[in-house]
Amino acid sequence: MVIKADLSGKKALVTGASSGIGKSIAILLAQCGATVAVNHLSADQRGAEVVEMLNGEGCQAIAVPGDVSDPESADAMVFNAIDKLGGLDILVNNAGTAATVEPIPFEDLDAMTEERWQSIMHTNVIGPFRCSRKAASALKASKGCIVNTASIAGIGNAGSSIAYANSKAAIISQTRCLARALAPDIRVNAVAPGLTRTAWTDPWKQANKEISIESSLLKRMVEPEDVAQGILFLAVNPAITGQTIVLDNGRLPT
Repeated sequence: MVIKADLSGKKALVTGASSGIGKSIAILLAQCGATVAVNHLSADQRGAEVVEMLNGEGCQAIAVPGDVSDPESADAMVFNAIDKLGGLDILVNNAGTAATVEPIPFEDLDAMTEERWQSIMHTNVIGPFRCSRKAASALKASKGCIVNTASIAGIGNAGSSIAYANSKAAIISQTRCLARALAPDIRVNAVAPGLTRTAWTDPWKQANKEISIESSLLKRMVEPEDVAQGILFLAVNPAITGQTIVLDNGRLPT
């Protein structure tokens, strides 16, 4: 069952929307009637394909390429999105990176180079703040909302690396801080998915993924559409702010 809401007339910006969770939320918001600005890296043609697909299905979508890890690019992208949309009601800060293909054990400190830390923090932590700061005035005018994509790695579960886990803990804290800073006009919340089936996790060793699956009550991976449903719920519920909702199929401590 897919939960829907009437978002007719609403304007949304989804960062990192060329694949995975971002693509799923862009599709769901558009199918609910919102006009969606699909953010993607300039070199990633999948973003343009998402826009073409949505418009071909009778939805309304525009492409807004840009890199949230770069201050000038992030600011220009958000300004461009708000200008083209004619305002903003929903900002989904989804763009993120693990800066690695395979998970890095926490104890392998040497593998966590300065370059990896910088890449992860600038994309996963500072990037969402840049976008939120740039979008704040437009969201205040519309009494809109921000939804961030965190991870259960930020609440004590092992993530793809120690830097990634740190970044997701930081975005959970940033969610609470911005909810306080932007109240009462703008609500700010986050989702914290468990192991999710995406192009990033597909190549992971199945044995490692089975550990996460078996430690969950529902014995399955999280699907991108599951996370999109959680983000939609937070975007439309007027009584929730400063919260992080865990979407991990009931994962038990390991």
